[in-house]
Amino acid sequence: MSLTKNYETIMIISTQNGEEATAAIIEKFKALITEHGEIQTVDDWGKRRLAYEIMDESEGHYVLIDFTSDLEFPAELDRVYKITDGVLRSLIIAK
Repeated sequence: MSLTKNYETIMIISTQNGEEATAAIIEKFKALITEHGEIQTVDDWGKRRLAYEIMDESEGHYVLIDFTSDLEFPAELDRVYKITDGVLRSLIIAK
């Protein structure tokens, strides 16, 4: 029996590729999280101005996801965030 824990992740997605690309990235991560755990809530904050420029961008699309998964999955999720084009920043915390 594997242990599960509650997590919260937020990602900032580049808006330069358009709304369709942003929606595709969101769906990709929702599917990945569903594959390895269970999504509790998805809170799409939409496009917001960044506090400081990231990779010459001043706006980003924010998405907050609450989920439960086993203890090993957040490391894999973080790895996928880092190699995905279009994800400017991400954060995963245990609740």
